Amino acid sequence: MPKTTARKTASSTAPDIALDAKLQPTQARGQDTYEIVLSTAGELLGEYGFEQLSTNAICKRAGLTPPALYRYFPNKYAILKALGDRLMKAQDDAVFAWIEAGGFDGATARERIDKNVVMLTEMIEMTRRFPGGAAIGRALRAVPMLQQLRFASRDMVADRFVEFMRERFPQVSEARLRIAMRMTVELTYAATEMAVEEPDRDADALIREVCLLFDRYFETIADAP
Repeated sequence: MPKTTARKTASSTAPDIALDAKLQPTQARGQDTYEIVLSTAGELLGEYGFEQLSTNAICKRAGLTPPALYRYFPNKYAILKALGDRLMKAQDDAVFAWIEAGGFDGATARERIDKNVVMLTEMIEMTRRFPGGAAIGRALRAVPMLQQLRFASRDMVADRFVEFMRERFPQVSEARLRIAMRMTVELTYAATEMAVEEPDRDADALIREVCLLFDRYFETIADAP
């Protein structure tokens, strides 16, 4: 796979910023170092945020030398991308498993809402458990060169949603259905981030309100012009 880089503006003379890991470890020692870098970076992200994160701080906290870190990652952006890839994949896999288990099914509004609550609750708990999960989400929104990672995850999940909803709403145009699914995924991200970033708020109430919103929306989507 080609290396991913982010270009500066045309007037900038700064080099492209590589976003991919330089090397994937194949031996146990290398795998340990790779995982230590990522877990330590996640901890520091949660404590200080992305702007204060540096490769030197990671090395100091993890007890690694800079060459050990740079063997695998060219910069802190590549580390964040690796963390973002993992978090997005874990979330996506959980959503796909929920779909396959009948997450979209439900004879009554209460049953559908309860199933949606299960899925959204899992998204929130997964993000809370992930080292630096909330900070990773903020950074993926704020760092332009990494926003595409979140967009790609959103679009992949939305496409899967469309596959299931197409049969349920054959009278709704493909274009409108895709917009609705992208909006649904974005609102799910937003609700997850609200619950994770404001732990003192009533997350359960937030989750149920969002799921109620989804159910009412899809009850009327076929009738709207």
